Amino acid sequence: MDDEVRQVPVEPGSPGVLEVWIRETDDPGTRNVNALHVAEPGEISGWQVAIWAMEYVQTDPFMSEYRQRIADALRLVSGVASAEEQDRETWWVTGNPSGKALVEAAAGVVDDLAARTQAYMCGDEDDDTQ
Repeated sequence: MDDEVRQVPVEPGSPGVLEVWIRETDDPGTRNVNALHVAEPGEISGWQVAIWAMEYVQTDPFMSEYRQRIADALRLVSGVASAEEQDRETWWVTGNPSGKALVEAAAGVVDDLAARTQAYMCGDEDDDTQ
């Protein structure tokens, strides 16, 4: 994989999904990121940005640092009005950003924390290296 951020077709049977952007890597559990632009009738449209590694990062202090850095990076993207955690792996972003820019911003944090994430996933939960 070349780590390229690309737009992919919306899967049939995905009501409300307008766009899908993804960054796929050779290390999906640690470094993949995707963003879905969603809009339901009568609802506020926005983006769901998913960080695949967050399925595994579940204890502090690393989890809190990771979450804060993702939120900060998303808020800096041009056009973003707000970026809040939606659940363990997903952030809800409002405004008018591009999906590509959201994935690139999140991927920058993911890449910066990749070595620590891999160490965490191997059981070194106390890894505080920068």
